[in-house]
Amino acid sequence: MTEQHVSDNEVQELGLVPVEKSMAAITTDVSSIVERRATWLWWVSLAGAGILALIGLAAIVYETMIGIGTWGLNTSVGWSFDITNFVFWIGIGHAGTLISAVLLLLNQRWRTSMNRAAEAMTLFAVVCAGIFPLIHLGRVWLAYWVLPYPNSRGPLWVNFRSPLIWDVFAICTYGLVSLTFWYVGLLPDIATLRERPGISKMRRWIYNAASLGWNGSSRTWIRYETLYLLLAGLATPLVISVHSVVSFDFATSVLPGWHSTIFPPYFVVGAIFSGFGMVLTLMLVARKTMNLVAYITQRHIDAMCKVLILASSIVGLAYATEAFIAWYSGSPFEQHMYINRAFGPQWWAFWLTVFCNVVAPQFLYSPRIRRNLLAVFVIAILVNVGMWFERWVIITVSLQEGFLTSSWTTYSPTL
Repeated sequence: MTEQHVSDNEVQELGLVPVEKSMAAITTDVSSIVERRATWLWWVSLAGAGILALIGLAAIVYETMIGIGTWGLNTSVGWSFDITNFVFWIGIGHAGTLISAVLLLLNQRWRTSMNRAAEAMTLFAVVCAGIFPLIHLGRVWLAYWVLPYPNSRGPLWVNFRSPLIWDVFAICTYGLVSLTFWYVGLLPDIATLRERPGISKMRRWIYNAASLGWNGSSRTWIRYETLYLLLAGLATPLVISVHSVVSFDFATSVLPGWHSTIFPPYFVVGAIFSGFGMVLTLMLVARKTMNLVAYITQRHIDAMCKVLILASSIVGLAYATEAFIAWYSGSPFEQHMYINRAFGPQWWAFWLTVFCNVVAPQFLYSPRIRRNLLAVFVIAILVNVGMWFERWVIITVSLQEGFLTSSWTTYSPTL
């Protein structure tokens, strides 16, 4: 169920699946995930997730009724968990586009075992990211004001010079292109499910409609691959542009610790880093629970680990560059901000970030560690923890101590 025409021998030579697996056997194994009935464990997991979602919905309703002060925000710290989560989830969403689009353009065949899951993860991550700026508005019912639409209340237009408005356009564009890219990639897979024996007429009709009449002819494949490559070429710049725009929320301000030209590349690499960590976390779970050991192989995990090593090294360089610029600039405000991050009241968050993002991934240099799936899973979790705390340090800790000592405060989150 891959988008390229790959013969049985080529698949085996690439080391993507065991030698005894034919294309027919692969199709049966992968399709069975969709076709089999859900187990009791799946229902229990769904119920648990549903309960947590209802708790989250209740919290959002309460916050909307009372105001964003329920989070413990104050005059100095007006951004905290909400924007931290926003930046974190946008970063998570970058891996899907990167794995699918960039690796497709680079002709990396190892992407085919995880690109569908990564693309779906991107869509959920974008939705999660979009929730937090909306509830941060306080008046959610006025969210449509950020859209540049003609209105009857006079010349009320958004401020096009505001990076927050750029966020709206960047995220909407990214979500739309990611959704299109994901759906177009699914067309041959949906058509394959349509032809499976034993499915009901209703499901066959739904699959046929969803596959847009896919017939598997050479003409269809040629047009499909052309469109898929065009979408990959369109989606690839978004990996850079979206998180660069998100970084402008901070870089265009004058606050010490934010006003930095390093933020766009720094945020982009961090997004790729956290996104790959999340994909690796999810795929290791899927590999075990969905019996995909034959398809998410050690080669896939090894490649993902090497990407984590590269991204971790660049993130570490960014941390060192921040410290150097703070010292070299001679600005007492920048120097104080960096010292406050490393040795201030929340020093533990800074050093946890350094350990999780710079130190822990370096263990993946060892082939023995990369072959130990439990160790890889723990490191992938640490990457996600570290990247969340990185955004926390950048946003909350920087706001706690600005230019005026009279405005210094400590943020304490509420339940």
